[in-house]
Amino acid sequence: MKLGVMGAGLGGMGFEKALDYCQQLGLDAIELPVGAYPGKPFFEPEEVLKSRPLQQQIKDAIAARGLIVSALAVHGNPVHPDTKIAKEHERAHDVAVRLAPKLGTDVVVNFSGCPGGSKNDKMPNWVTCAWPPDYLEILDYQWDKVLIPFWTKKNKQAENEGVKIAFEAHPGFCVYNPDTLLKLRKACGKQLGANLDPSHFFWQGIDPVEAARVFGDAKCLFYVHAKDTAIDPLNSRINGNLDAKSYGDVAVRSWVFRTCGYGHGDEFWKPFVSMLRVKGYDGTLSIEHEDSLMSVQEGFEKAVSYLKGVMVKQKAGAAWWF
Repeated sequence: MKLGVMGAGLGGMGFEKALDYCQQLGLDAIELPVGAYPGKPFFEPEEVLKSRPLQQQIKDAIAARGLIVSALAVHGNPVHPDTKIAKEHERAHDVAVRLAPKLGTDVVVNFSGCPGGSKNDKMPNWVTCAWPPDYLEILDYQWDKVLIPFWTKKNKQAENEGVKIAFEAHPGFCVYNPDTLLKLRKACGKQLGANLDPSHFFWQGIDPVEAARVFGDAKCLFYVHAKDTAIDPLNSRINGNLDAKSYGDVAVRSWVFRTCGYGHGDEFWKPFVSMLRVKGYDGTLSIEHEDSLMSVQEGFEKAVSYLKGVMVKQKAGAAWWF
């Protein structure tokens, strides 16, 4: 198992300095942002896709620091009802799928996206309940008319490139929990799987350890983000955990993202890492820093330090004791 970083948070450093920083901290991997919501802070992906010398330059710079590319990140909404946004995010996804093998990875991380509630909508419509019946009609439209046709096509394209699409199950998008992720995979194809980010599951009441078990059993545990969440016991008891207040309003929110170890300790992270191993995941834990109480540098470095203590890196030995 390797320790890495979702590189969007280091974008302000520039490519070379970000790689130096990763090497300094003893990381193994970097997840490169290449468009949509994470942006493209390090290079222009379409230019790199057309240029073997640029591809080699990037690979050489990464290898010189003892790192690998763990994934390309292109989290977006390619089924957005605004066609301009949809086309931009779809283009970013398509470029990432073609570019990934050329940079040495077979994983592209994305969101499922969320369409409008009908073909006439201009904004996404995330459905969270089954009544009144309008909402079931919205779900039928979103899944049958938009999501399944779109991702069936993208599954085939990914298969042609030897690439896996790892969905980050995220509230606000149609794939937000294990059930919806597996539903889309079953309908569209086996190149679609999970980027398991425990932070989004905690506040939904989902046990990420059990999610890892489910994804592992389904053979679709493609990637893992390392990010934590803390639930405020008072605010959540009063208002529940559906919370649209600013992430900066930490004192009044029901939950906030935290640096690994500050939302949950060894009682979660050690069983989580162990379950990943049980289910055969030997990829990267990619740290994504979004802690409102810490600077990027301090939060990220604390996450690195903490996760080094709970990760299992060597192959298991023989059971010599019997």
